[in-house]
Amino acid sequence: MTIVDVRTPDPKRFIPGATGDWEVVIGMEVHAQVLSNSKLFSGASTVFGNPQNSNVSLVDAAMPGMLPVINEECVKQAVRTGLGLKAEINNRSIFDRKNYFYPDLPQGYQISQFKDPIVGEGKIVISLGPDRQGQFEDIEIGIERLHLEQDAGKSMHDQHATMSYVDLNRSGVALMEIVSKPDIRSSDEAKAYMTKLRSIVRYLGTCDGNMDEGSMRADVNVSVRRPGGEFGTRCEIKNVNSIRFIGQAIEYEARRQIGILEDGGTIDQETRLFDPNKGETRSLRTKEDAHDYRYFPDPDLLPLEFDDAFVKELAAHLPELPDDKKERFVRELGLSIYDASVLVSEKAIADYFEAVAAGRDGKMAANWVINDLLGALNRTGKDIEETPVSPAQLGAIIDLIKAETISGKIAKDLFEIVLNEGGDPAEIVEARGMKQVTDTGAIEKAVDEIIAANPDQVAKVKAKPTLAGWFVGQVMKSTGGKANPQAVQALVKAKLGIEEE
Repeated sequence: MTIVDVRTPDPKRFIPGATGDWEVVIGMEVHAQVLSNSKLFSGASTVFGNPQNSNVSLVDAAMPGMLPVINEECVKQAVRTGLGLKAEINNRSIFDRKNYFYPDLPQGYQISQFKDPIVGEGKIVISLGPDRQGQFEDIEIGIERLHLEQDAGKSMHDQHATMSYVDLNRSGVALMEIVSKPDIRSSDEAKAYMTKLRSIVRYLGTCDGNMDEGSMRADVNVSVRRPGGEFGTRCEIKNVNSIRFIGQAIEYEARRQIGILEDGGTIDQETRLFDPNKGETRSLRTKEDAHDYRYFPDPDLLPLEFDDAFVKELAAHLPELPDDKKERFVRELGLSIYDASVLVSEKAIADYFEAVAAGRDGKMAANWVINDLLGALNRTGKDIEETPVSPAQLGAIIDLIKAETISGKIAKDLFEIVLNEGGDPAEIVEARGMKQVTDTGAIEKAVDEIIAANPDQVAKVKAKPTLAGWFVGQVMKSTGGKANPQAVQALVKAKLGIEEE
């Protein structure tokens, strides 16, 4: 592969060193477990959390005479992902044997794809921001390829004092290895890339993106160079299973390499591991090159071929993806780019918002979902799937505000009640006497009492009319937030002789 540098050096991403500025260059190889009921070449289950070595067929265990049979659903999922990445779909691809020897690899090789992958070049657009001016920076990251391969098993070294155990439940599970071009120039970009990629596969339903379960993990290739100079020697940080750890690993590794180079040393091409407890990378082994794996076409598998009609049928049923959904929210609902970005970050959040916004004011729905619902969930450590407030309940609260049955302040109290106790918002308002006071006479009485009790404040307002808001606040306080705010404001201004603007 010829590496083409498509990025213009950007001083705000430079890393200052003792001898001048440096630029980090990052490429990522993300392993995403295909969402399918069975493995890539066998009918064994892929259910997570089953007892060790219970999801294992004779094929997965590499018993003599067992032959792999391709899982069509895994092929479809790879093509769907390629389409979601706006990538070239290759109608003909080849499975190869990647030879290496490890206790959790029963065959002594991994079935993968080398020169002829199922998906070719594509792209992901990431957004960084907002900056101090509220602006976002869109950056295009190239995708080199996506290929299908089988996962290895898992070696467990902490189960016995003198022996290691092997669990083959993951052996043969279908993975999509999504390889970026070396277009990433900071840890923030890398985290944004991983976040966006995970969002895309979740929208597509091709991978669940659960990094804590190992169904999505990244190998991060890091090198440093003088800004705009020749590419440096890269080190690969293996199996990073957290977006936060990806950022930490890059920051440490870039500094480590800069330190070596500034001391006159050279960088060894090697594979490293990130230790999240120490916040540092450590050497694992010398980095292998392709020839070390002795790739050759798997003799048990014919080339994988399909026609354009197969691809078109899959493309016709793709869901609306995050970028398209964000653009629609901004265009049709008048949302800000920031609000739209928050709402499309997870498919479940976007679905929830659309259910709330249906037939209602989009901006108002967005404010309630982002500020109140997501804020409350964040405080309690819950995901949107665990929300105690349904879209119907939140929508009902918004309807009560629009109907002027309750004020905005009362709505906040009502939301807390629904969040903690549940129930129908309209019934709660009725049962607890939370309706907004719209009786002008009652409001006027409250205004008169506040004005009469605060002659000094009245004098200040005469000199500075903008202080009238103090009276509005006092009236709202005296009525328990039930008075109609617009009516209060109008009456206060009338009583104090302040002209309407």
